[in-house]
Amino acid sequence: MAIRALIVDDEQLAREELDYLLRRTEEVQIVAQGKNGVEAVELIRAHQPDVVFLDVQMPGLDGFAVLKKLLDKSRKISLPQIVFATAFDQYAVRAFEVNAVDYLLKPFDEVRVRQTLQKVKARLAKTESPAGSKEATGDGTHNRAQNAVDDRLDTLMRLLEQQQTPAKATASKIVLRVGGRLLLVDQRDICFASIEEGTISVVTHNTEGHSNCRTLEELLDLLDPEIFWRAHRSFLVNIHRIQEVVPWFKSSYQLRMDDRRHTEIPVSRAQTKRLRELFNL
Repeated sequence: MAIRALIVDDEQLAREELDYLLRRTEEVQIVAQGKNGVEAVELIRAHQPDVVFLDVQMPGLDGFAVLKKLLDKSRKISLPQIVFATAFDQYAVRAFEVNAVDYLLKPFDEVRVRQTLQKVKARLAKTESPAGSKEATGDGTHNRAQNAVDDRLDTLMRLLEQQQTPAKATASKIVLRVGGRLLLVDQRDICFASIEEGTISVVTHNTEGHSNCRTLEELLDLLDPEIFWRAHRSFLVNIHRIQEVVPWFKSSYQLRMDDRRHTEIPVSRAQTKRLRELFNL
């Protein structure tokens, strides 16, 4: 049976090259392709591939942020095998730390791709037989297989949390580009941050500038997790800078911040429960 694969890379040429090399093996069925991390999560949910060839550096969500989201949703989404693709070999160690099957360096090499496929096949065979095989019967066998998956997910989550903790603890000030200047801003003075078309804007009570971070996840890694909250996929907010919680239509809410414009920020439906917990609504 062919290995069902998903390719996610923000570079079209890289997607086409990997697609060509995988099809040449005659062992792989390409079920879909995506160009960013957000698409990766949705395509994995839709297609349930055996393996995902995932670029590390992408706009919106990078490869590791995609894996974090998959782990958060893993009780509902079957976790595929992960192969990271990157032009920078310093990511190799981190890839293995999060238990990826393998990593591929760009430009891709056909021999290396075939070696990676052998690892994928070995992993798939291990998970499918005997405990994970479709022919296996009995609650005990099913429970053992499920426990093995749960143990792997828990290990991956701990590793990701350990990697994020040092970065969050180090930065007390954030660099902002304001005009032609680079300003150091105390993170406690930040009201909120937003992302639009790959550009991150950061607003304080009296200043607005841009961060050099590529994603909100990357910025959040530099901020105090006790203070900053991802209220919406496009917004991070400082919970101490929320001036008012505004009821909105269909049981949703908006946050009125204490910046000069009193900006109103939407709260996603997924974060409504967290909002109620924060303010005992």
